[in-house]
Amino acid sequence: MPKAGRLHVILVRTRNPLNIGAAARAMSNFGFDSLRLVNPYTAAFREARSAVGASQVLKHAREFRSIDEAVADCSLVVGTTALRNRKLQHALKLPAAAALLIRNRLASQDVAILFGSEKTGLSADDLSHCHWSVRIPTVENISMNLGQAVAVCLYELSRDGKTQRRERIELAKSGQVDRLTGLLLRILSESGYVKPKMEESTERKLRELLRRLKISGDDAELLQGMLRQIGWKIGASS
Repeated sequence: MPKAGRLHVILVRTRNPLNIGAAARAMSNFGFDSLRLVNPYTAAFREARSAVGASQVLKHAREFRSIDEAVADCSLVVGTTALRNRKLQHALKLPAAAALLIRNRLASQDVAILFGSEKTGLSADDLSHCHWSVRIPTVENISMNLGQAVAVCLYELSRDGKTQRRERIELAKSGQVDRLTGLLLRILSESGYVKPKMEESTERKLRELLRRLKISGDDAELLQGMLRQIGWKIGASS
C-alpha cells in the first residue's frame, strides 16, 4: 500500500453533490484521505458536506481557487480523460500501468490526480498542469461517472503490486514549475518573443514543456536564479 497521505484527489469544477460524496466514499474505501476541490459549485459542496453521515474525508476537504494552487506541493500531477477526439500533448496511460508509477512516486513525494467536471471533464488548460494522463477504457468510448472513475483509479492504487525502483532525483514540485513558467513567460514577453494576444497559449505550452522535461527541484531553483538575472539585465520584472 502506498503512503496514502501523499496522494491528493482533486475534483475540478464539480457541480453534483452526489458525485462529491461518491468520490469521498471511494477514498475512504481504499484508504486515502486528502480531497481537494478547485472551484466547486458552491451549493453542491455545501450540500455534500452537510449530508448525514458525511465521511471524515469530506469534512476535511480543502477548497482552492485554481489548479496551480491545489497542486503546488506535488511533484507528479496526473490528469484523467475520456479522450474521445481530443489530441493530448503528453503521454496517456491505462490505470494499471499508471498505478505502478504513482505508487513508486508516493514512496517519497506528493502526487495529485485530477478529475474534471461531470459535463466537460478537464480542459486543455487544466491538462497543461499534468505530467501525463490516465484513461479508463470503456465500451464505445463512453465516459464514466465521476465517482466511479475515482473508485477505479484508487482501486488500482490500493492493489498490491511490484513497484518500480525509487527515483533518486527529487523532481520539482508543481509550484516550482509554475513559478518557473511565469518567470520564463515574463522574460520572453519582454524580449518580444511572445506575440500579442498569444500570452495564454504560450504560457500553456511552456507549462507543458517544463513538465515533459522532468527537472529536479534543485535544477528548478537554479534555472529561476538564472532567469531572474537575465530578467534584471533586460529590465523584465521578476
